[in-house]
Amino acid sequence: MATTETRNTPQNKYIYLVLLEGESVAFHKATSHDSQIKSQQKFNPESESSIAYGKRLIKSHDHLLKNTLDTGSYTKLYSFHHIINGFAVHTTQSQADKLRRVQGVSLIEKDRGVKLMTTYTPYFLGLPKGAWAQEGGEEHAGEGIVIGVIDTGINPKHPSFAYDPSKLYDNPRFWGVCDVGPKFPQGSCNGKIVSARFFSAGAAFVLPLNASKDLTPFDQVGHGSHVASIAAGNWGVPVVVNGVVYGFASGMAPQARIAVYKAIYPEGGTMTDVVYAIEQATKDGVDVMVLSIGPDEAAAEEEDETITMMSVFEILLLFVRRAGVFVAQAAGNKGPAQATVVSFSPWAFAAAAATTGRTYTSTLVLDNGSLLFGMGLSGPTHSKGKKKLKLVDAKDASKVVMVNKNETIIYSNINAEECQDPETLDPMVVKNSIVICTFSQGFLNGTSTITAIINTSILLSFAGFIFAANPNYGDFIAQPLPFSLPAIIIPSIADVKTLMEYYNNHTERDNSHNSTGKVIKFKARASIKEGRVASFNEAAPTVSSFSSRGPDILDNKLNPADVLKPDILAPGHQIWAAWSPSSSAHDPIFSSENFAMLSGTSMAAPHVAGVAALLMKAHPTWSPSMVASAICTSSLQCNNKGLPIMAHGHEAHALYPSTPFDHGAGFINPTAALDPGLVFSSAFEDYINFLCSLPKLDPSKVISVTGKACNTSHQTSTSDLNLPSITLSKLSKFKSVKRQVLNVAKYPEKYLCSIVAPQGTLVDVMPRWFTIFPQEIQVLEIQINVTNPLKLFTFGEIVLVGSLNHVVRFPLSVFPMEV
Repeated sequence: MATTETRNTPQNKYIYLVLLEGESVAFHKATSHDSQIKSQQKFNPESESSIAYGKRLIKSHDHLLKNTLDTGSYTKLYSFHHIINGFAVHTTQSQADKLRRVQGVSLIEKDRGVKLMTTYTPYFLGLPKGAWAQEGGEEHAGEGIVIGVIDTGINPKHPSFAYDPSKLYDNPRFWGVCDVGPKFPQGSCNGKIVSARFFSAGAAFVLPLNASKDLTPFDQVGHGSHVASIAAGNWGVPVVVNGVVYGFASGMAPQARIAVYKAIYPEGGTMTDVVYAIEQATKDGVDVMVLSIGPDEAAAEEEDETITMMSVFEILLLFVRRAGVFVAQAAGNKGPAQATVVSFSPWAFAAAAATTGRTYTSTLVLDNGSLLFGMGLSGPTHSKGKKKLKLVDAKDASKVVMVNKNETIIYSNINAEECQDPETLDPMVVKNSIVICTFSQGFLNGTSTITAIINTSILLSFAGFIFAANPNYGDFIAQPLPFSLPAIIIPSIADVKTLMEYYNNHTERDNSHNSTGKVIKFKARASIKEGRVASFNEAAPTVSSFSSRGPDILDNKLNPADVLKPDILAPGHQIWAAWSPSSSAHDPIFSSENFAMLSGTSMAAPHVAGVAALLMKAHPTWSPSMVASAICTSSLQCNNKGLPIMAHGHEAHALYPSTPFDHGAGFINPTAALDPGLVFSSAFEDYINFLCSLPKLDPSKVISVTGKACNTSHQTSTSDLNLPSITLSKLSKFKSVKRQVLNVAKYPEKYLCSIVAPQGTLVDVMPRWFTIFPQEIQVLEIQINVTNPLKLFTFGEIVLVGSLNHVVRFPLSVFPMEV
């Protein structure tokens, strides 16, 4: 993989990703028009011609570097040749500038690193009685499909990935292999896990890797195991944390196989390793790929106004789509601010995160009868929470020490409010008490942890603790965490005010002259109730506050693009899934546990990947764009209460009506997606035409990067790409947009069109009704006119209602401008 010229690593060296002109192995001598049929897009990477051509490409990379760069100035980390043609090199900026000037170099960009985009959901999505039932039950759901997970590795001993010897795996279209290493011995690939690799050439140059732990497919972080089990974990695995059973977990496609490509380590990761991992996964023949990792921002070269969809990573995903692989990508965790999505291209499928309606509520009962609600996965205090115990604010239990300053003895209270250090608290005061620990500066800057509070509590024999919001910092958003002793998190300032008023009114202090207000007697009493029982009463789905929002951006100047992002909404809030007991990356509160509850679009993406696997199993000839269309047009617009989907905003607990820039097409509906009626299909050439229509993009750049020339005789617009949505970021006067729908149902069907026009526009569709036969295509012409110019995006939808009960929805997102 890596060709080493030198191991000297001066400070001014960086990793660069370089894309070259010329076809990769997968598309060498490809036909002029790629097939829409997924199975025909597979290639055999082990054929003699593929191997020989791949060797020629690698040799050409080495020759280019040797003839261009100074001897001893670089290290080639990888040659990319399966899906794209290029390489990754570690060198100086001046040497990289030499590469920029070489004929045949299409793109060169600095590696910007990658980030992780950090059970009940199968039932919430209606899978057992819906999509699973249609595939013959959970024992067949996703059978024969391989899901590639590009992440932090996998824990092969987890029951979610256990091997069932009755379900032998034999897929002649899959060529994966298994690396071995620490905690990943021979046999770890067991039929459920069918391939496991790790890639570290990039990370080795920028991260302090531990060879005895990191150089293995084993998951040291936990994130990769979590993601893999959501997508394809075994059915009905008990979720046990701290000895408590929280239910039973299952992947979305429990019979799908898992191929693991580790490219992220406890210390972080590089785009270089991720790109090579994606190449390898596509070469191996995965059907679906889940990327719960990715760039944390758009690529940007210092001197350019960079087009987001023309980075090496995005172009790689374009060719992955061309190879017939469906890619589910996390939309990002920078919400609720606008234009924060980090999945930019129409050929990748971006998942936003939503709640599921499951909540864990814990209760603090004050001795005056007041009830305060919070969260904490813990048991109750003494006598099942019926007995009231002494309540102590940690600030009132801090040790008093003498400090000799300028020969004057003064007394100082050690700051103990965060309960981080048992040495700061008087053990006689806090023993057998419920202690109030307060969110403060340490938690704000990341130096304080809940785990430290738990350790302090155990060492000093707390009866329990309260982790309370601080009026100086405002409400905070919390998620339930498993506690080994009674505990409750109270994130609301209003509730904390009630608590502290009661506490201060029932606490006697020394208020004499020159007194520090030391407590004489603690009279406040409270108890903590059981917090480990789930309830399912909340309206769901609701878009999570952290989930990144649209509009999609065209460049690093944040100009909006005519593409809807995110694409879909899926469960991503408080998700129980597999974990790695040796994890050290997250707060060690889940250390030694086999399951963890996490939130993030990282959790939403594998839900989508699993559903895509179900669709590919049911419809093996569908292309990735057809799968994406089916998921979008069948999605739900209302929550489980029958009301429009809402979204969490900047303020804690504040909700506002969700828009397509929050939820994409809607909330994923697996059962309806199996039988969508109509689909919007796009081929590789359509994506090339889309790129050619992007403003400020030279057509010569398109052919250099993709190998395909722009059709100058056929002028297109970015909005003409046949997506299951229409987004117009700058609509002046009027625009006519075309869409084509394909009937994938078994019978002819008559469709009627209804329209909800975005505010400030008038929308018409021709024809308003049509009859379409199986495998027939219908062209729709949508005319959108500005009636009232506005200074914001407005939203609507077009709904095609079929006579055989198919309902096909696609959203409209329009910015109606003045001329």
